[in-house]
Amino acid sequence: MPDQVSPRRPPRPAADSAPAPGPGSLDAMERAPREEVERHQLVRLRRTLRHAYDHQVFYRRKCQAAGVTPDDLRELADLARFPFTTKQDLRDAYPFEALAVPMDRVLRVHASSGTTGSATVVGYTRHDLDVWADLVARCIRAAGGRPGEKVHVAYGYGLFTGGLGAHYGAERLGCTVIPVSGGQTTRQVRLIHDLRPDTIMVTPSYLLAIADEFRRQGLDPRASSLRTAVLGAEPWTEDMRAEIEDVFALDAVDIYGLSEVMGPGVAGECAETKDGLHVWEDHFRPEIVDPLGDAVLGDGADGELVLTTLTREALPVVRYRTRDLTRLRPGTARPGFRRMARITGRSDDMIILRGVNLFPSQIEEQVLRVPGLAPHFQLLLRRPARLDELTVRVEHRPDAGPVARAAAGVLLATAVREHLGVAAEVEVVAPGTLERSVGKIRRVVDERPG
Repeated sequence: MPDQVSPRRPPRPAADSAPAPGPGSLDAMERAPREEVERHQLVRLRRTLRHAYDHQVFYRRKCQAAGVTPDDLRELADLARFPFTTKQDLRDAYPFEALAVPMDRVLRVHASSGTTGSATVVGYTRHDLDVWADLVARCIRAAGGRPGEKVHVAYGYGLFTGGLGAHYGAERLGCTVIPVSGGQTTRQVRLIHDLRPDTIMVTPSYLLAIADEFRRQGLDPRASSLRTAVLGAEPWTEDMRAEIEDVFALDAVDIYGLSEVMGPGVAGECAETKDGLHVWEDHFRPEIVDPLGDAVLGDGADGELVLTTLTREALPVVRYRTRDLTRLRPGTARPGFRRMARITGRSDDMIILRGVNLFPSQIEEQVLRVPGLAPHFQLLLRRPARLDELTVRVEHRPDAGPVARAAAGVLLATAVREHLGVAAEVEVVAPGTLERSVGKIRRVVDERPG
């Protein structure tokens, strides 16, 4: 990933009610040096460990089995001595046994989408909701949004954290929210055309579906009012960023989060650099560990992201194994906060096909380079005989005719074989064929026995 990419448009003028962009518009922790951030982390980490140990039975048992107590944390490096929290821990505590506060203090409940398994339930106190709104507002501002502008929210509302997380963050920043939710693509385009939002918050693949609908209605996406896209909820590549920015003539920036830790807003990308997501380390302590083991890896090493919440009340999580694969690097636009590189995939999405390790993001890179194909695909794994077989099911663009579709399938199969070293059958299907959940397609369907 390049260290710096220039925005596609010059920065928009600040709204009348907004401070001028620059250091003066950032909150105190965004301006803090690294040493101050780490001092805050240590104080908050000690408090979180004590809170989890005293009020979460499952985590206290894990600590006792590991022979550690909260008093054993004397410096940040000591966190590595404490046990991990996993998704299975939270599933086993279903529905509310993982909560660390009485139920009458829980103002809201969300649940993970369950894309890779059964859902996990999380709760929020008033304090948790306020912090969440503050951090999503921080992400939108880092992406280029300003108070007084309009934000079109096309994430799903409900138990999924995306829609309401984006909604309250945009309101906290002082924006006008257009709460469209996901789906009804024809209506999405009409509302963007009529209400003229400045920013859209949506999954990257669905934004390209919206672009296709613009064209179907005879509208030019580049002529829309949109100037910023805050994109998350699924891994995406630099190739997809380039396509989105070219199609809409806007700045496309990344936002990261997960329900078990908070929701969207754990980390955000800055429009002025577009060089990775700054983790808001005044509220989360990130680590990178060996995805196949427990060893902590240094900054710059590729591995699995592990997160510890520092300010959550209802559901503190200590060393939560996200299964997301990335690496940590020093901060740039926000020097006190480290950056995480774009998520390359999930450790539980890694495919081992005839001895070759393969991630869906690698397929996406090839899909985006083939004319006539949309970035909506699914990997189907079967074992009809002794050997594994891979089928890439991919949607074609609405304007691709039969000849173009056939040629695109051949081109993709060739690219996968030549660039990734695996043979795959390609099945080109009609737009909208692949089932979506909260705007996301289930990338891997494994039908192999066992």
